Amino acid sequence: MSAKTILLLVGDFVEDYEAMVPFQALRMVGHRVDAVCPGKRAGEKVKTAIHDFEGDQTYSEKPGHWFPLNATFAEIDPRHYDALVIPGGRAPEYLRLDPAVLDLVREFLDAGKPIAAICHGAQLLAAAGGLKGRRASAYPAVGPEVKAAGGTYVDLPPTGALVDGNLVTAPAWPAHPEWLARFLELLGTRVIP
Repeated sequence: MSAKTILLLVGDFVEDYEAMVPFQALRMVGHRVDAVCPGKRAGEKVKTAIHDFEGDQTYSEKPGHWFPLNATFAEIDPRHYDALVIPGGRAPEYLRLDPAVLDLVREFLDAGKPIAAICHGAQLLAAAGGLKGRRASAYPAVGPEVKAAGGTYVDLPPTGALVDGNLVTAPAWPAHPEWLARFLELLGTRVIP
């Protein structure tokens, strides 16, 4: 396996687990992961949120950890990255309003590079025009956006993940084992137990 360089796109109120777990796991298997947020520099932090499923009509939200950035959004060049990770939480809701973020996502889409999106991360794929004719999973409340963007929403169990070409999508953090395993396959990373 040759190490890959992966871009992790976050914003304030990103889902804690959905940012922290792939950041750590992908580094653990030898990949370089640069975490960036528009308007912030390396060394700054974003607030995270912990979303949980406690029997209400939607998820609950609690404060998470501060997540440190190790790269500066304004200085990155998507051509220098092999793949993109888009965590969920509330961050994609406002990141999709930033033209520079949408251009970045489109560069990965147009290049056919692997993209892993989880939970509300599909909102960025939809806003960037990357779901037309594609199958994707997401947090169920994002399903209508997947459909409105011309995609087919696939309702998976919380632990499931879906691969469609270069996209790996999943409904929420309980899918981490399956979602990350499928993403590693797209990256060509073999983990031998």
